[in-house]
Amino acid sequence: MNTAKRNQGFTLVELLVVIAIIGILVGLLLPAVQAAREAARRMSCSNNFKQIGLALHNYHSAYKQLPKQMGGTYDLTGGATDSNTNNLSWIPAILPFMEQQGLWDTIANPYAYNRDGTTRTPAFPAMGPSPVDTNYVPWLTQVPMLRCPSDPTEKIGVETAYTNYAACMGDSIHENHYGGVGSNGRSDTSTGNTWNESYLKQFDRGFFFIRHTAKFRDILDGLSNTIMCGEIMTGNRTGERQSHMHRDSSVTHYGPSHWDTLLDPDRPAFWDLTAANVNLNQRRGTNWALGRCFDTGFTTVAAPNGPCVGRNVDRQANCPAGSRHQGGCHILMGDGAVVFITDSIEAGDRFAVPVGSRNPTPGVESPYGLWGALGTKRSRETIEEALNQ
Repeated sequence: MNTAKRNQGFTLVELLVVIAIIGILVGLLLPAVQAAREAARRMSCSNNFKQIGLALHNYHSAYKQLPKQMGGTYDLTGGATDSNTNNLSWIPAILPFMEQQGLWDTIANPYAYNRDGTTRTPAFPAMGPSPVDTNYVPWLTQVPMLRCPSDPTEKIGVETAYTNYAACMGDSIHENHYGGVGSNGRSDTSTGNTWNESYLKQFDRGFFFIRHTAKFRDILDGLSNTIMCGEIMTGNRTGERQSHMHRDSSVTHYGPSHWDTLLDPDRPAFWDLTAANVNLNQRRGTNWALGRCFDTGFTTVAAPNGPCVGRNVDRQANCPAGSRHQGGCHILMGDGAVVFITDSIEAGDRFAVPVGSRNPTPGVESPYGLWGALGTKRSRETIEEALNQ
């Protein structure tokens, strides 16, 4: 008797069921894979910060002070190509301690080449020209340790190189552009540039203060209680509130809450570009050599990932810490510990004007809660909460 052979293939229904099951599994596993990738990126970012912290400590051990935020050289007889006009950030000085000895040697000596490789006469000076000079190769050189793996923003065309790590300037925005001296970083009594040296201490509240030397012994609140550096986001020309500045000459008259009305109601992480005064070409973190607070610094006025506001990008800048990690950013404490701080950290009175607006006594407590207290170096606040390390 002949027996009909049974069909060994899948039916259409069975095939669709298998495809559906695979789709469900992929949908379940994909978020876990993405979370694992972000966890790895976050760990890599933390390791970058630990290395930067070690570099700063080694620098301090070698020179008994920290590098200046806005220091360098100035040539009274020349222009922006004859010196760096005292505008260097804290980063170039620690390059030898970040395994970037070759880059440091190029900066520390005269450099006789333009960006296109042609010979330059005269050569760029030792310590480089102005940090915004895009014809100077070192300022265009990206240092891998300065980039957070979670921040995908890339250079467009010929631009200076980026950083996601910035110096803590504390909770005052006054004099965080010139530091109480002239725009060239030099005291010049003939032009009145030292007019505010007598009461700078009320503004000098963070680990770093523009164009002034900082030492570990100055941190009276304790290295483990004071932020030395923090993460920042690089601007990507989308109008994000933390990486693009709303410019307003009255920035010293209002607290962080004042700027909420200028945010996009449908996308509160972005400025409303029809209401805010934002230049999308001015982006944070896009020049690791430039010592402006907007580029390589941050304040502890608004909580992490808060709005960036200033009189201009080069003066009285209220620039928050922030990152593209979910829910917060890393900070580097004075003792070298790296801590992840959430956006919801207790940040005190959001209506309080920046410290210094009402001529307070030097060393007063920060009005910006735990976040502000972590950003000040000698206000004698007690940090009772355990930070998320």
